[in-house]
Amino acid sequence: MELGPGKVAVVTGAASGIGLALANAFAAAGCSVVLADIDQAALDGAAAEVGAHGVDTLTVVTDVSKIEAVDALAAATIERFGAVHIVCNNAGVGGAGDPWLGGIETWEWVIGVNLWGVVHGVRAFLPHIVMSGGGHIVNTASMAGLYPGFAAPYDATKHAVVALTESLYSTVQAAQLPVGVSCLCPGWVRTGIAESDRNWPAELGAAPERTAGQEVSLGYLRRAIDEGMPPAAVADLVVAAIHDDRFWVFPHPEWLEIAMERFHSIGEGANPSPPEEFPGMPPRSQMLAEVMAAMMAEAEQQSPAD
Repeated sequence: MELGPGKVAVVTGAASGIGLALANAFAAAGCSVVLADIDQAALDGAAAEVGAHGVDTLTVVTDVSKIEAVDALAAATIERFGAVHIVCNNAGVGGAGDPWLGGIETWEWVIGVNLWGVVHGVRAFLPHIVMSGGGHIVNTASMAGLYPGFAAPYDATKHAVVALTESLYSTVQAAQLPVGVSCLCPGWVRTGIAESDRNWPAELGAAPERTAGQEVSLGYLRRAIDEGMPPAAVADLVVAAIHDDRFWVFPHPEWLEIAMERFHSIGEGANPSPPEEFPGMPPRSQMLAEVMAAMMAEAEQQSPAD
């Protein structure tokens, strides 16, 4: 698919990170851009940056976990531009709190944004893309969609995004719809995903506190992200995939070896065995030792004095 003037692109999670980079890439190609995000202030700043490319922009504050909000985003897009050609379901959150011993709210939030946000986006925009003459849908998954081990809610939703995106691809191919589909599976990228609990929804109550062990893991996560790929480089790969009508977008192909080892292990019926070495992180044994030490220290501080 060729990008350029006359084409309309919609990006969720567009106020920062990969979403903002995608919006800039589409604008640089001459597309009109609809920026959707839950953060109004950040969205306004992003719109000014993207609009500097000299293209028309529209901002819509959107909670992608709500079907009504995403339907309203689609309606606003059509009302303003009369068509839509590219949709990037990119909004995502990392999670907060303990997934097993903490409140269920962590699961509700992550599933709402990472999974329902993609479902709502595809369902709201697919008919409009077809009626606009065709286009492309990009769903942001993660390498966590091919290899678990980050955080259970995040891993589960990203696996689901990979699966539903493959299903969508098969459907549009079988129906011969003029719609391309791509699944973006990045590794470490310089985004604010580690701080996504800044957007914790008030309707779920107070944001859960992190344990001492989680703080240790988060420190290494932040370092890996800070040393990760620039979002603009990821956006360039997405633009290339749209142009080439390519399904998989792997900004970090070196991670595929770990995913392949996992699938071979599954084929052999072996029990899961996380690798000792993982890209961008210290050895697993070192991390586990530090997490356990932090948890023990926290427990001692919380225990009543003799």
